[in-house]
Amino acid sequence: MRFFTGLGVLLLLGTAGAGGLWWTWGRELPSVQTLDVLELSGQTRVYDRKGELVGTLTPSLGGGRGVNRDLLALNDISPWLRKAIVTSEDRRFFEHRGVDYRGIVRGLLKGVLFNDLEGGSSITQQVVKNTLLHDLEGARTLERKFKEAVLAYQLERNFSKEQILAAYLNVIYWGDGGQRDIVGAGTAARAYFKKDAADLNLAESVYLTTIVPAPNRRYKDFAAYRPLMKSILDRMVEDGAVTRAEADAAWKTPIYPAGWRIGWNEDGTLRSAVLERPERLQENMPPPPAQTAFHSLQAVEQELKRAGVTGKALYGGGKIFTGMDLQAQRAAERASLNAQLPEGATLGMAFLNPKNGEVLALVGQKLTGGRPADWNNATQAKRQVGSSIKPLLYTLALEQGWKQSDTVLDAPLTGSYQPKNYNGYWTGEYKTMRYSLDHSLNLPTVRIAQELGLPAFEAKLRELGLTPPPDAGLSLSIGTLEASPLQMAAAYVPFVNGGLYYAPTLVRRMEGPKGEVLYSRPAPQGKRVWDVRTAWLGLDMIRGVVNDLTPAQGGLATRAQIPGWDVGGKTGTTNDVKDLWFAGVTPLIAGAVWVGKENGEPLPGWAYSGEIPTPVWQQAVAGALAGQPRVPFAEPSGITYRVVRQVNMAFREEEVDQPPVARDGSGRSGGGFFGRRTPAPAPAPEPVPAPAPDPV
Repeated sequence: MRFFTGLGVLLLLGTAGAGGLWWTWGRELPSVQTLDVLELSGQTRVYDRKGELVGTLTPSLGGGRGVNRDLLALNDISPWLRKAIVTSEDRRFFEHRGVDYRGIVRGLLKGVLFNDLEGGSSITQQVVKNTLLHDLEGARTLERKFKEAVLAYQLERNFSKEQILAAYLNVIYWGDGGQRDIVGAGTAARAYFKKDAADLNLAESVYLTTIVPAPNRRYKDFAAYRPLMKSILDRMVEDGAVTRAEADAAWKTPIYPAGWRIGWNEDGTLRSAVLERPERLQENMPPPPAQTAFHSLQAVEQELKRAGVTGKALYGGGKIFTGMDLQAQRAAERASLNAQLPEGATLGMAFLNPKNGEVLALVGQKLTGGRPADWNNATQAKRQVGSSIKPLLYTLALEQGWKQSDTVLDAPLTGSYQPKNYNGYWTGEYKTMRYSLDHSLNLPTVRIAQELGLPAFEAKLRELGLTPPPDAGLSLSIGTLEASPLQMAAAYVPFVNGGLYYAPTLVRRMEGPKGEVLYSRPAPQGKRVWDVRTAWLGLDMIRGVVNDLTPAQGGLATRAQIPGWDVGGKTGTTNDVKDLWFAGVTPLIAGAVWVGKENGEPLPGWAYSGEIPTPVWQQAVAGALAGQPRVPFAEPSGITYRVVRQVNMAFREEEVDQPPVARDGSGRSGGGFFGRRTPAPAPAPEPVPAPAPDPV
């Protein structure tokens, strides 16, 4: 089919070397089916797991510079502007099939006579130029003209004239809006006249049409280009787009583009025109709007594209049903807005449903009230995770028969690798595993990795969806692995659900405009990575990190506590304080928060994971849980508790009476039983306050 399309253009060009042109330029053209901006016939709506509307998917354009643009359906744009644009830019738009032959001939003659291949482009070709061939924008070359013509034919066969005109009105450049270009009729109407595109009158529409060819230059000289408005109005009368009476009335209608002080005579002529405040054009530009679930919607879009749902299917007005939770999303966004971060730092956070691994909420940036940057730290940023990896190593030890009460030496290692505890000190004493994790001691942790063997730890990390770096050595045990917040949240999910790992997902199902199923994800299948009792023992240890110690005792994660709810988790800080983490769980939510600088520079020396990402996590999760009935973690059978060294620990029933073992091969006892069994710890059942009104 492309061959015959190209053949028609080649005949049009009428050159002996046309076959060579097709061979050179026509074989690898982009597909018009990828032109998402044409799909404006309806909004694709995204719903959370409760059926609440999260937001809509909006197609985006290529190009390097940011734009201020609202994508509008054709009916949301003034009919006067539609008619004026067609008259001015492509009078035969509704007659030709993508390429205006007469315009092409004029353009070629102009190229031969004046070495300038501009001119003659139809509206359809201009859509192609501003989207599919954006990389050739501004190039006055035969290659660009050839490709425009081929793709214009293809567009006309795949889309209606109305869709193509809507696309044009959404992609056309209308001037410099400051930090972002003025692109599209909706933004132009606000920038120049502070009104919606649907409310533009005929005079305003003709003015905007007049400046399209060179908006920055023509905006600055109102008087010079005023006669062009009369010319366009006359041609609109000739085309039957308006009556003579309507054209005459529009000519006499005073208009006041932003920044201009204009005096009018009754007959429509100018008395005066002074550009007093050109900055008003930029002042009228709205800031990028805040958008609920910006990065979550971005991730939904990407997940569907990976599944093969693109173009018309993705943006054509269907419905997407997800496992997201709007309350959790808004709570996470409030936490991001309120986060007190070091200067230059940002964040990423991800929260999952531990029952099935579905994403409840994502926030990919430190929010400030406007539209966030596209980069999604929750899913795209891979940073060293620091001590937040330690619970995974300790749980592997529990899986291999260790007990929380077993002891490990807190002393320097022999050999070439010489890690230190975070404070630089060591005691020379045997510390229980529980104590070592509560205090995040590096030296006992590395010894545990030595005893277990790195291959076993690396294999377990892979089971948990993480990728160990090559040749990391023992430093892997204290967090040189890189991961995203989404990956860390998923790695903590098995602590809650009895040992099952789920690959994170968002989309459950997508339906088209008529209810037809376009995509349906199979029910999530968990992969067992821990047996149920091992998962519980690991959970008990990270509950201890949050609850065993007060701040005065050196508690690292006390600020993660949520009144009335069981909470477990672990902080993490990397070398030079480049990355701060908290990964944690409640019975209903597993999540992780990362704080750092996107350029990888260190944070201030005072920055501390227990004081920065941990309260962000706490605020987000508390807001997500607000109003929900409290449920405990689901404890399996075969678990009992005993106090060891003043800490209430969980054990397998068959191990509870076994004495602690020093895990350095000496076989000595770590001792410390109080000689009494105790019930499982439980938080005070205090209510969680309702979330504050959503500020974004």
